[in-house]
Amino acid sequence: MRSSTALRLLRTSSRGSHAIYRDRRKPLLLRNGYCSACEPAIAVPWTDSAATAATNPPVPPADHRQLAIEQELFITSKYSPGSPLFLPNGAKMFNKLTNFLRTQYVDFGFEEVITPTIYKKSLWEKSGHWENYAEDMYAVTGRGASGEKEGRQAGEDEEYGLKPMNCPGHCLIFASKKRSYRDLPIRYADFSPLHRNEVHGALSGLTRVRRFHQDDGHIFCRPSQIQEEISRTLEFVQLAYKTFGLGPYRLALSTRPADHFIGTVEEWDNAEAALRKSLVKSGQRWTVNDGDGAFYGPKIDVILKDSDGKEHQTATIQLDFQLPKRFELEYQAPAPELESRGRATTETGLLEVEGPVAPVLIHRAVLGSVERIMALLIEHYNGKWPFWLNPRQVVIVTVNDSQPVVDFAKNCQSIISGKRQLRSQKKAIPPYEHISVDIDASPRFLKKKIADAKRKRYAVIAVVGNQEAAADRLIVDFTAFPDFETNLGKHLAVRHASVTSEGSKSESADEGRPTDQTPKLTAKELKSLAVSPKTLASCLADLQKLYI
Repeated sequence: MRSSTALRLLRTSSRGSHAIYRDRRKPLLLRNGYCSACEPAIAVPWTDSAATAATNPPVPPADHRQLAIEQELFITSKYSPGSPLFLPNGAKMFNKLTNFLRTQYVDFGFEEVITPTIYKKSLWEKSGHWENYAEDMYAVTGRGASGEKEGRQAGEDEEYGLKPMNCPGHCLIFASKKRSYRDLPIRYADFSPLHRNEVHGALSGLTRVRRFHQDDGHIFCRPSQIQEEISRTLEFVQLAYKTFGLGPYRLALSTRPADHFIGTVEEWDNAEAALRKSLVKSGQRWTVNDGDGAFYGPKIDVILKDSDGKEHQTATIQLDFQLPKRFELEYQAPAPELESRGRATTETGLLEVEGPVAPVLIHRAVLGSVERIMALLIEHYNGKWPFWLNPRQVVIVTVNDSQPVVDFAKNCQSIISGKRQLRSQKKAIPPYEHISVDIDASPRFLKKKIADAKRKRYAVIAVVGNQEAAADRLIVDFTAFPDFETNLGKHLAVRHASVTSEGSKSESADEGRPTDQTPKLTAKELKSLAVSPKTLASCLADLQKLYI
């Protein structure tokens, strides 16, 4: 039933095509402001170690900018410096990351909102950003603007600013209705694009950009809820970074700046104490960055290293007592004086009196900049993606370009990707994280098409020809799948009856996921395995849900 040509090529095709190209040219170093590659060569005595280095030059660390070109993830343009243009593969990865977070929001109690990109200058003055952050903001002139008016700008003539962060917009949402202590905590999440006017010389790929997206979240809570909310956020961070395979990371508590801050010293001391308690409770190692807090409150930063050894701040948790006061945010609670200090009481007389209390605002981002975390992931995995995050998951390669074979490949693509869940073409596709399936039906030699698929780092390579089309089978190479013998061997073995026979699934296929006692398929079997499209679709859908 198997195509002899397909089997032979899958078994003998060189694994060397998985190796990624590395530029072994001299790295560019800066000395006294000049590029070292332009300096005259310095005479160095020839030694045995120098001869060895010349024969086997060191491989430079992964660079996400070069990898992005090879994997077709994003490009940049002189017409919009610092604003990457995501290609289809990069957009797939971006959406996988944001959809992962959206799925977790259900468990962590966040509700997603969408807010404007520009606001009037008067909003940024109210929030304090215009005074403390104006140099890093983009100013926008509105229609009919004729410059500043006497005193304060207002109406259509007012200057606007592109938002560098989402917190003022979320404050407007909180203030849009009356709130009770029973409503808190309220957690908003936002993926709206942000703009920050970084200096041109600091721009670098996805790590330093002018337009970016944060997995921005804001928690409005009671003072008595601070420690629990911060602890839950640290748990969220730990869950996400474990799933991504990133780390270890370090936590850093940044305290009150020496002079450039708003609020009282007492408020800052109380906020820092709450963060310290949560860090101690987390059981993770942490350090203190004295004076490195934001101008509105102390923060906890997550610091990751890239493949070059450079540190990047990714996740952040910031406590803010100031912004709610600036926006006059409040909720109604009994015994308001005690409530504002985070204290409880059982005295009936005090509880009978209700009054307004300012909520505490917690700024949090689990990934930080989605673009920056993408850069770190690109370098971390170096093209060997986990299956769920891989923008090139499956490719179906045809032995020839005859119409019956191409039609069968398209049918397999529809089944494996999940599009065949529709019962009628008139119905919309239901919410589902589809498997990405491409087809290579080009009129090239099969060996070249397989080598090209391996070079592009597809996790699963399936070959179909006339015999496979007649038998409703694909010849599949799983060896590029991450940790394929452990992750994939058992999952396919669960459906062993579907893989090895023409009959229906065995009972074990319906029992769920494999156990430690489940036999697994060997590496040789996974190199060229005959499977039906439905079996492959079911297995890969399970693995994607497990974030493998």
